[in-house]
Amino acid sequence: MVDETAAARTPSADPEVIIVMGVSGSGKSTVAKGISAVMGWEFAEGDDFHSEANVAKMRSGQALTDEDRWPWLESIGSWISAKEAAGESAVVTCSALRRAYRDLLRRGRPHVRFLHVIAPAEVIRDRMEHRAGHYMPASLLPSQIATLEPLEEDESGTSVTNEGTPAQVLDRALAALGL
Repeated sequence: MVDETAAARTPSADPEVIIVMGVSGSGKSTVAKGISAVMGWEFAEGDDFHSEANVAKMRSGQALTDEDRWPWLESIGSWISAKEAAGESAVVTCSALRRAYRDLLRRGRPHVRFLHVIAPAEVIRDRMEHRAGHYMPASLLPSQIATLEPLEEDESGTSVTNEGTPAQVLDRALAALGL
């Protein structure tokens, strides 16, 4: 019997890196962890790549600027490059709100695809107001929604809604990605 988890973790010539994107509270982490578990790929939480200054700024209710975001995006990109160089598939969360951010994340990284998790603003706000232990206040949701540029047709990726149970959303995500 073949251990499918071990087989999924074996480096390959064509690794895949899925960036699960969307505004804070959309369900990125839940979906990404699910993909990681099913596929046996390494998971990284994009929030962990933020500098302490970025976290403090968001915690205080201030939206990040592009200047704040570029080093964070570069850090995520470096992690992706290391995975691709090792021939390892992986999944990482990142809001990736603007096309320019996504362009940076995929530049020189041919195996990157995006999965945009979409949810109604009122659902996200409710989640943000009731989740414990996260620094992003619900007051920043409008700035994230205003910044969001949905995936364009020429971008490698797809979108799914977060409607239903986490298992239903994961099933839709895996199907949409062809995994």
